[in-house]
Order: sequence, then structure tokens, then C-alpha cells
Amino acid sequence: MSPVSDFSQTPALAPLSAEAVWWALAQIPDPELPVISIVDLGVVRDVRIEESCVHVEFTPTFMGCPALDLMRSQMEDAIRGLGGEPEVEVVLDDSWSTDRITAEGREKLRAAGFAPPTPRAPEPPTLVQLQRGAFRCPWCNSTATRLENLFGPTPCRSLRYCDDCRQPFEQFKTI
Repeated sequence: MSPVSDFSQTPALAPLSAEAVWWALAQIPDPELPVISIVDLGVVRDVRIEESCVHVEFTPTFMGCPALDLMRSQMEDAIRGLGGEPEVEVVLDDSWSTDRITAEGREKLRAAGFAPPTPRAPEPPTLVQLQRGAFRCPWCNSTATRLENLFGPTPCRSLRYCDDCRQPFEQFKTI
């Protein structure tokens, strides 16, 4: 089942419904980017309920993610808060991609000053593509931006600079 579309209201459902679990998980902020939830980030893959057991599959943004245990613990606490017995499975055989970030998540990133990733192309990105292209500044919406440093604070972000408003910003790499 997919996540509910409106996370602003607590669902008026039985505590162990899939919609209630998705809502509870959507209240968990990403540990590195608290402006976006783990659901909006797209790391939560699936929710299944069998009696009182709630099985959640999630794929971290990259193997070796230092926040893996924290995210798992927060998901388990949220499920217990609904009266369920959590079973959180880390799925590493299917890599996460930036295409999994929801439209709402992309807007939250932009509003917080991060340039959301562009959709993936069929072929892998090249350094030339990262240096040139229509990368919009999250502050003024200009495309007059340039790559300052391919390596940002995390493996999935690079540093860019806007020539119009003269603000630096982080650009999510398309992964």
C-alpha cells in the first residue's frame, strides 16, 4: 500500500491500519535533513500488517548510512505507539534513488534552501552534466548557477552558487 497523501491530520482509523502506520512514519524526520520525513524521502518501501505485527521495509539512501539504527529505532517506537509489534527490515538489494523523493518532499527541500534533484535519465550522469544545465537556485529560482564543489556535506549533495542572488546552496545529486 502506498502512503496517504495528506499527513497534516492524524487519520481517524484503527491504530493498526496501514494508513495510520504510514502517517506515523511520516512524522519521523530524516536525521540528516529534518525538514523532510523519511516517508517523503522515499526510504520507506512498504508497510504490511499481519495481526499485531507491522512489517516495514526500508532502503537507506546509501549503504553504510550512519543514521540506519536511529531510523529503525524511531520506526519501531512509532509502531509500538500504535499498539503494534514492529518488524523493520532493511532492504539493501534494491538501491534507493532520488526519484523516490515525493513531490511534497521536493517542495519541502526547496523551501528549506536545498535544490531538489532532477529526474534520473536512462544513462548515468556525467561530470559535464553536473557542471552545466538548468539547476535552479532555491532562493531566487534563477538558472544562473554554477557548481562550486562536487562534494558536499553528504555523498548525495554538491555545493552550487547562484550568480544572480549570490547565494550558495546545496544541490541534491541525481542518484
